[in-house]
Amino acid sequence: MNYFTHAMIHYALLLFLIFRLCTCLDTISIKTNPIRDIDNTVLVSSGETFALGFFGEPNFRYVGIWYHKIPGQTVVWVANRDNPITDSSGFLSIDTTSGNLVLYKTSRINQTVEVVWSTNSSSACSPASDCVAQLLDSGNLFLLHNINKHVIWQSFDYPTNTRLSNMKLGIDLRTGVNRFLTSWKSDQDDPGTGNYSYRIVPGGSPQLILYKGQIPSWRAGHWNGIGWSGIPDMAGKFLFNVGFVNDNNEISDMWGVSDLSILSRLVLNESGVLQIFLWYKGAERGWNEMWSAPTDRCDQYGRCSAFGLCDSSNAARFECICLPGYEPRSPTQWHMRDANHGCVRKPGSSICSKGEGFVKVTNVKVPDTSNVTVISSSLSLKACKKECLRNCNCTAYASANISKGGSGCILWHGNLTDTRKFTSDGGQDLYIRVDEQELAQYAKKPNGMLASKRNRIILVVSCVTIFFSITFFAYWFCKRKRKESSKEKKLDESERHSDLPFFDLRTLITATDNFSATKKLGQGGFGSVYKGQLVNGQEIAVKRLSKHSGQGMEEFKNEVTVIAKLQHRNLVRLLGCCIHKEEKMLIYEYLPNKSLDYFIFDASRRSHLDWTKRFEIVIGIARGILYLHQDSRLKIIHRDLKASNVLLDSAMNPKISDFGMARMFGEDQIQENTKRVVGTYGYMSPEYAMQGLYSTKSDVFSFGVLLLEIITGRKNTGYINGSPFPNLIGHIWELWKGGRVLDIVDPILCQPFSAQEEISKCIHIGLLCVQEGATHRPTMSAVISMLANDTTLPPPNTPAFIFNQKTSHNADASTSRSGEAASLNSVTITTLEAR
Repeated sequence: MNYFTHAMIHYALLLFLIFRLCTCLDTISIKTNPIRDIDNTVLVSSGETFALGFFGEPNFRYVGIWYHKIPGQTVVWVANRDNPITDSSGFLSIDTTSGNLVLYKTSRINQTVEVVWSTNSSSACSPASDCVAQLLDSGNLFLLHNINKHVIWQSFDYPTNTRLSNMKLGIDLRTGVNRFLTSWKSDQDDPGTGNYSYRIVPGGSPQLILYKGQIPSWRAGHWNGIGWSGIPDMAGKFLFNVGFVNDNNEISDMWGVSDLSILSRLVLNESGVLQIFLWYKGAERGWNEMWSAPTDRCDQYGRCSAFGLCDSSNAARFECICLPGYEPRSPTQWHMRDANHGCVRKPGSSICSKGEGFVKVTNVKVPDTSNVTVISSSLSLKACKKECLRNCNCTAYASANISKGGSGCILWHGNLTDTRKFTSDGGQDLYIRVDEQELAQYAKKPNGMLASKRNRIILVVSCVTIFFSITFFAYWFCKRKRKESSKEKKLDESERHSDLPFFDLRTLITATDNFSATKKLGQGGFGSVYKGQLVNGQEIAVKRLSKHSGQGMEEFKNEVTVIAKLQHRNLVRLLGCCIHKEEKMLIYEYLPNKSLDYFIFDASRRSHLDWTKRFEIVIGIARGILYLHQDSRLKIIHRDLKASNVLLDSAMNPKISDFGMARMFGEDQIQENTKRVVGTYGYMSPEYAMQGLYSTKSDVFSFGVLLLEIITGRKNTGYINGSPFPNLIGHIWELWKGGRVLDIVDPILCQPFSAQEEISKCIHIGLLCVQEGATHRPTMSAVISMLANDTTLPPPNTPAFIFNQKTSHNADASTSRSGEAASLNSVTITTLEAR
């Protein structure tokens, strides 16, 4: 090889290295090469979090910013969203005259260069050679003066459909820049400006409002000192930093994630739904949706029109009611569940007269504050009341800031629109102006302030009432004793929780076509489940208790008392119940994709579940169990966690169901003992199956079995050809010891086998959960930590129920029969009700 050839090779290598260096720089200047579509060059932030370049179909090319190392090219910002380039001639560079960042294309007709998009700043730096465009690890694209570092333009001021951590929304009063989100036309392939926008409305008390065109669609409410009043579940979340500024310089909202190991984005999708997604750095499981809005009927802006209050807690009745002192404008339409005409003052009401006052409506999203009067932030609530009484047009008042006891004053004049009741804490108090007559109706509630004459009347009436009540109770008690069976008695009045609606039997008969066989979804251990549809269009699932089930009433009562207190996205939501003579039913939200076992144990259907989706299901189940064990108001042991008790919603998100066997624990209680062991063979922990002992670690064992089933697509109790073990756990343990554990993984996940390391880690976690000793098993909080992070896992001990078929077939048979004595590992329990 001659000298010339050597030189050419070194020159080519040098050019290649220069080219590679250019593609990884985080800045563009006149001195650097442009970002060209035809060359596939990109700008990459210094920490390699974000990339900027060209994307899209061959005939629709856009310049955008996306996450650099996350699969799937998640685009967060688009420059020329409404002006795509129809070929690969586009290039992005600094204009040599103005110093602006400009996107060009080359005309096919005359080969001239045309401007497609520009930062178009009138204050670009001079000379242009000092201008630099830089992509930061925050996802923000800066145009700045490279000498004095003055920022001339930034992409965070011109968002598209995505809001990143520490990106402001709102108005800069000094420059006039208004930052707001607009949806894409299609989340799949068209980033053009869509129909929906999400922005701060500065009038009155500033609010965040979601619009469809020019019409409000959903309102996040005003800033109440803690958070946005329409998003109570986000207030005080440790994961987020939320702030609001309202001064002479700006009206803006700042939002971000405090944990630097988490990537976050808020997206306004093409359908007008706001969603927050999280991604743990280093994980490969994909984006996890943690919040969305709007979600229910009461989120619809102005659902109950003027002076209406929306309350979605009772699915059996119309969600709209009138505020105190008001009645439906059109009773006929209201009866037909049409609230478009709203409410009006009751006839004869006399406002601005002697004796009037205010009725407090608690825990609400206060009405639209676009046209309210906001008075000094130091004004007390008592002084606010006086201010409202001074103006005959004032219809309501509330605290402007509810933090630290409340301060400031908001006064409404005219209509009260888009008021809603929250089912959980987080709202604030609203004071509605009413006349003397209406105020007296509310004053009749016991408050120790009634006149002595009225007290004497009440005392007499109370005595008479008590006498007849005692007489009636004695009669009822004797009659009850004569009944042939007490197993079908009604729920105690103490169990009729105020937050659990009761459905009328006729409503459910209509919804299910009189429990038609065509509406039947399945058969459970204690009855059938039917699909239904209420008159308002809401789909429901009705669990109808079998009249002949000897154990059913106890499980029914238990499920009502337990699940009525629970609220979590990974637990099935109980909408209400129905008790009518011998009929006892539970009404749940309808989940269209049935249960996990319907997919995971079917050779064709489980192909719909790739590893990413299965991992999301595992995480969702784990979070649901953690909520039961640790984060709910109660400490709940489920006791029957299995694939058929995990339901899937329309997005295949998991929801744990069937709380008939669940048990509540005291805060300091560790375990409980029972002589009646109920559950499903194959999922029960050894200490529960053999000794009747159950604890949070019993659920951990069941979760471990479920995790291994999800990975393998096999039932724990199913026979595996060639295996000496009667269950899946034993077979996996044998493969684990031999270093061949991936042999049991569902073959569908091996095409391609891109998540081998993560799947292997999940099998390891599954084996830790099914260890024989309960104290050796991890807690659910530790399980979630292991799933989400790359940590060194301890070696698992021998799992439970590891015995060979040849030596233990008798014991296996004895445990599969209900009600017979079962002997495993020399421990015997005489009552085992497996299903």
